[in-house]
Amino acid sequence: MEQQKQKEVAVVVAATPTTTIGALGEEQLDIDDSMKHCFENLIVIDVGANLTNKKYSRDLDSVVQRARDAGVQKLMVHGTSVKSSKEALRLSRIYPDIIYSTAGIHPHDSKSIVEEPSTWLDFEHIAQAPECVAVGPCGLDYQRDFSEPDVQKQIFAKQLQLAIRLNKPLLIHERAAQNDVLEILDKFENLPPVIIRGFMGTAEEALKYLDRRFYISLTGYLCKDKSDSGVRRLLDNGTLPLDRLLVETDAPFMYPNTRASKLPQHVKSGITERSLLYLHRYCTFQRNEPCSLPAIVEMIAAFMKKTPDEVALATAFNALKLFGLS
Repeated sequence: MEQQKQKEVAVVVAATPTTTIGALGEEQLDIDDSMKHCFENLIVIDVGANLTNKKYSRDLDSVVQRARDAGVQKLMVHGTSVKSSKEALRLSRIYPDIIYSTAGIHPHDSKSIVEEPSTWLDFEHIAQAPECVAVGPCGLDYQRDFSEPDVQKQIFAKQLQLAIRLNKPLLIHERAAQNDVLEILDKFENLPPVIIRGFMGTAEEALKYLDRRFYISLTGYLCKDKSDSGVRRLLDNGTLPLDRLLVETDAPFMYPNTRASKLPQHVKSGITERSLLYLHRYCTFQRNEPCSLPAIVEMIAAFMKKTPDEVALATAFNALKLFGLS
């Protein structure tokens, strides 16, 4: 199975069209030939973009095209409620082989299932669709109280049972709740692959997930992390292996502020002019876009002391393998 996915990665990389570099119409990027050569084979897969957000309602086609032009070959659009899961599934059918959907009840939205139990049947139906490649984001979030902790736990457990029954990967959202998340997960046998998405915890917390062979997905939060024990340390000291790493933009959130004062100079220097052009021209703090993903990959590579190609290829392979992306 893994050999087959490696072949698929190679095919996609070889097929990445260089012509898309200039497919931005009147706003073509000024890229010299050496840059084109560097990037013609770079493939990245965004395993978490919230393209059902109303901020994209007017220009979604352009957003998807920009992502493709930037090198983002595939996008996973997260469902975080019954409504958004249904919309994510609709987008996966509008953009086949580019967008894939997930079905999740975010911890913040857990109370909606309790208040309207009949909607769970709709949610199960959405999750069963072949275009839906994962269950989640689901989990526990104790930083905000949109839903009571007991309600969050109840709906989290229901989604765990569904993921096991459907044998689809599980996307976990966790904030200040690791012990309870692990306690609930440990109650279930035959878990499918588990991905801790948008990880923002400490290196010590990451080790607890990695010890269980979970995957960790990183975002532009790298630019915000100023701690000595957080995500940056995870990458600096080699704690997070490439075969457990995924990347996402969490667009329209988590704008990667590459101008952050605490971002090390060697990391800033590792971001190419081309990636910065996409980032600064099309993304803002108010509306991040999937086209920012190459910049995130380059920052991760700089922290890990690896090449962007290594990180891009490894994370793409992981995504293809985990989610069965075609």
